[in-house]
Amino acid sequence: MTPPPEPTALPYGTPDAPRIAVRGEAHLEVDPEIARIGITVTARGKDRRTTLDDLTRRNTTVLDLVKSYGDAVEHLETGALTLTPQLDHKGRGERVRTYHGAIHLTAELTDFTALGELTTRLADLDLTRVDGPWWSLRPDSPTHRTARRQAVQAAVQRAREYADALGTTLAALVELADIGAESPTPPYPPAPGRARSMAYAGPAEPGAAAPPLDLEPQRQHVRAQINARFTMVPPRL
Repeated sequence: MTPPPEPTALPYGTPDAPRIAVRGEAHLEVDPEIARIGITVTARGKDRRTTLDDLTRRNTTVLDLVKSYGDAVEHLETGALTLTPQLDHKGRGERVRTYHGAIHLTAELTDFTALGELTTRLADLDLTRVDGPWWSLRPDSPTHRTARRQAVQAAVQRAREYADALGTTLAALVELADIGAESPTPPYPPAPGRARSMAYAGPAEPGAAAPPLDLEPQRQHVRAQINARFTMVPPRL
């Protein structure tokens, strides 16, 4: 004998199991954990080999300088290298006028005091450009977990207040979902970027060491939003 099918949960409430739907939100403002800077080393010359040698030397100088900060530098990587011949358009044929070379690097630091000093020293090097810093949290930062927990707690608290207004209590959790988890398009606009970008290139006075930059880390905004549905003990209206 085939057992009877189990009853399917209805997508709406019933008089015996009234349903309540709420949204839980959390917004945290915290200090950044990582600062990222972009470094571009360049060289220019009429001879290809000389240009490449200059580029290699400057790149080595930058790498040695960044690595000298030890544990303050969490990550260092080389992005792209280019060596481009610039043709002389005034003459005929493919006559090379100069060679332009560039190497792009990215460094991530966790010590923001060292960041100000390193940024100044890098910008003081010949034909070296520094962009940034861009502030951020780590992807696995506990701040994200805290925001999610607070969003859930806010949803439960809101649902309890609605139930209390009806003179009853919550019975069970039916559904809990991130906003946008079931939709390809989020129902609210993304939070604005928290990047602050500056560029530095070359010393103001040859031979004079520039003082370390005093950088103020930009606060990071972390948001969490969830939808929650509960059933309530039937109120006596």
